[in-house]
Amino acid sequence: MDSSTPPALSPVFCGIVPPHLLDRLARSDDPAISAAARRTLVADAAQRTSRRLTTVIGAPAPAQPVVDGPQRTLYDAEHRTELPGTKVRGEGDEPGRDATVNRAYAGLGATFELLLSAYGRNSIDGEGLPLIATVHYDENYGNAFWNGEQMVFGDGDGEIFLDFTVPVDVIAHELAHGLTQYTANLTYFGQPGALNESVSDVFGSLVRQYTLDQTADEADWLIGAGLLAPRVTGVALRSMKEPGSAYDDDVLGKDPQPATMDDYVRTGRDNGGVHINSGIPNHAFYQLATRLGGRAWERAGQIWYDVMVSGSLEVDASFTDFARATVAAAAARYGEGEEQEAVLKAWSQVGVPAN
Repeated sequence: MDSSTPPALSPVFCGIVPPHLLDRLARSDDPAISAAARRTLVADAAQRTSRRLTTVIGAPAPAQPVVDGPQRTLYDAEHRTELPGTKVRGEGDEPGRDATVNRAYAGLGATFELLLSAYGRNSIDGEGLPLIATVHYDENYGNAFWNGEQMVFGDGDGEIFLDFTVPVDVIAHELAHGLTQYTANLTYFGQPGALNESVSDVFGSLVRQYTLDQTADEADWLIGAGLLAPRVTGVALRSMKEPGSAYDDDVLGKDPQPATMDDYVRTGRDNGGVHINSGIPNHAFYQLATRLGGRAWERAGQIWYDVMVSGSLEVDASFTDFARATVAAAAARYGEGEEQEAVLKAWSQVGVPAN
């Protein structure tokens, strides 16, 4: 179902920690927390500027020969901000002593394996694109991001965030931004931006479930479980099962994600609330996956994947556009039966028209 003419790529900075959350941390009374958050915001702003310049003046990368299997390269920024850094592990190299490098290497591999085994896709671009990641970025850096070319992971500040390679779904989430870039290329603002973030959460969760061999009912549907430091009152960055319940902390505040359109947040911050309103399509996917049961990457994930590679979505697709596309994709692959009905019910549950 891949389109023969993929959309032009739009390199953007896509971080897993939303700026509104970092803004709150930057105002903390704890100097260690506020300093780390401010440093992260400065680094993120620099990356956004870099990506805009690349979009204007950057040249396309030369074509790479297609090879079987993942082609992973890991770099160490050594707590600086120059990318990619010093190469520390290549494809097929034995694990070293740095657990962060080993986790990032394994997470890239797990994401590659899900895309290939479940959907027959050779890397995020479908043509064996090498997977590049940098670890130990900056000092006390509280984010992980996809910059249009590679992934980057911070070590966290140890007070609010731990190492960003600890949750495999964070690694897969960032790599899934690359999948979106090479398929539907959804604009990173407003509803299409929230869909962009949601698709990354969906595939991040699917990779975690795949690595643990969990069914939809066995999964916890959390994004970033294990990322928050022990002092934080919370379990993850987001919950697809119960958006708005991931954390409620004196420093972080309350998880602002809505589960339905009744609580849709209209804001000019966070690129129009891309990390906030993504809770709505996230919850729709959770509803679909649990209605269908079994392994979520099979039928539910297949429907979402089919939409992403179909070429039917405009880059500024709304929630309704995406919902209708999933209904059509379910019918095209499975017929007008259980799967299509489950898709309709899932979107109805979150208040998004799908027919």
